[in-house]
Amino acid sequence: MLLSIHPENPDKRKIDQVIKVLKKGGVIIYPTDTVYSMACDLTNRKAVERMAQIKGTKIEKANFSLICYDLSHISDYTVQFGNNIYKLMKRALPGPYTFILNANNSVPKLFKSKKKTIGIRVPNNNIARTIVEELGNPLISTSVHDDDEILEYITDPELIHKKYENILDVVIDGGYGKNEASTIIDCTSNEPEIVREGIGNINII
Repeated sequence: MLLSIHPENPDKRKIDQVIKVLKKGGVIIYPTDTVYSMACDLTNRKAVERMAQIKGTKIEKANFSLICYDLSHISDYTVQFGNNIYKLMKRALPGPYTFILNANNSVPKLFKSKKKTIGIRVPNNNIARTIVEELGNPLISTSVHDDDEILEYITDPELIHKKYENILDVVIDGGYGKNEASTIIDCTSNEPEIVREGIGNINII
């Protein structure tokens, strides 16, 4: 299903439709402040396994991130980090950044692995954040890549729908996506380090 949702003022009924799909173990594609991404409810093990299958990877090897509404959920999945890291995240989020943090004991259970780190995102996108807020817990998410040799990501939601309509449950059309991913900042030691330069300004650290 292709579901058009206004990027600034998401329609509550449409968001509720998406939440129902997620709670039943559905996998969706949704817009962020960078590229379009695939996601499912992190509390649904079957959905996480299904998403790994769609991505053609094993769940324990998947580089999935958590999409949060704000910083309040983060301590549920990470070990304590320094005040400097917290202040940096507070400055940067919501925004086009992925923060790699040391994971606590709940994360390996999610991914059936010995995963010691987790990527955290709070995208500056009303559709993404409203979904997480209404769902009541973070999404597990991964970027949607293109098969094109020049373009790394698919930016047109209609083309995304054409590619995935028989594979997953909902593609949300929130307008054209960007063709550049988030800036990744590794915060697993006390000094933050840029791992990948993306849309987010690297001078923030």
